[in-house]
Amino acid sequence: MRFTEPDERLALREAVRSFASSYGGDYYRAKAREGAYLTELWAEAGKLGYIGVNIPEEYGGGGGGIGDLAAVLEELSAAGCPTLMMVVSPAICGTVLTRFGTPGQRRRWLPGIASGETVLAFAITEPDAGSNAHNITTTARPDGDGWVLSGRKTFISGVDVADAVFVVGRMEDTAGRLAPALFMVPTDAPGFEARRIEMDLVSPDHQFALFMDEVRLPGDALVGDPGSGLLQLFAGLNPERIMAASLATGSARHALDTAVGYAREREVWGRPIGAHQGLAHPLAQVKVEVELARLMTQKAAALYDAGDDTGAGEAANMAKYAAGEASARAVDQAVQTLGGNGLASEYGIGAAVAASRLGRIAPVSREMVLNYVAQHSLGLPKSY
Repeated sequence: MRFTEPDERLALREAVRSFASSYGGDYYRAKAREGAYLTELWAEAGKLGYIGVNIPEEYGGGGGGIGDLAAVLEELSAAGCPTLMMVVSPAICGTVLTRFGTPGQRRRWLPGIASGETVLAFAITEPDAGSNAHNITTTARPDGDGWVLSGRKTFISGVDVADAVFVVGRMEDTAGRLAPALFMVPTDAPGFEARRIEMDLVSPDHQFALFMDEVRLPGDALVGDPGSGLLQLFAGLNPERIMAASLATGSARHALDTAVGYAREREVWGRPIGAHQGLAHPLAQVKVEVELARLMTQKAAALYDAGDDTGAGEAANMAKYAAGEASARAVDQAVQTLGGNGLASEYGIGAAVAASRLGRIAPVSREMVLNYVAQHSLGLPKSY
């Protein structure tokens, strides 16, 4: 067993760390406050091959695994530049297309995803379905050689910068039966409407409610095999959890680094405040929790890249849970360490307070993760 990452992964981390440091938290917050996306960072990251590191080489990617992409996002987040679109476009959509897309679909979408020139959003959540994906009501019916799609989605990230949306719906066959299916929907399609949801988050990744009213799609808008919709969906959800965990651990590292730097320099009564156990111990606890979450995230990625979807599912849920808790705790302790400065714009920690809660509720709530662990890992009766 090996508990350290390969040299190539470590070199990738160092390269991304160096790249991201030229942007940093000030750039991220400035873009977020003006309502703009991280366009310059995204474009440069694409040219350098970081966005498509998990996409097969034959489509312009780096040929790596989800562990490599997770390392990229963790280092971007540790530099103060987390972005949900790394979770969505190359991780979820890129993975599903690589594994299940038709040859034509892979040629059409993967090169652009790899270069960052094409951005895909992912739409699964519905207003009335909540965490129960089996209650999805967005439905596509056959129409000649194509499909007609109708339904609603909510809290969908990055639609304003996306070229198309990967929509999770249900397919109505000729007998009227419904089966899970994934559709590629261009954001400029007639009948497709996106309304921004106003949020109190300081983030360049905006949230949208989607309304699809008789959206006409060509036959090849249906992704992959019509009979494998559920399998395809879950193939994208494990990478989603792994990437969400990496975003959270990176953000936790950023908050912890800020707090530790402040605790070393800020002096009260002639001593750095970090010399007092009242601050030193909580910061040390955060460090322990973050490293444990990172280790579980790397395990989940390794299992997924090895083809163990079942093992990766358990580990990815645990990693996402641990990372979400560590991130919230890290930001909270950073605010406490900085005192009033913890809410001052100069340090950027106050803006992270709301964002740090995301790891506890998205892409799956910690309560649903605990339900999963109780049922599947411990063998307890299903509680919901």
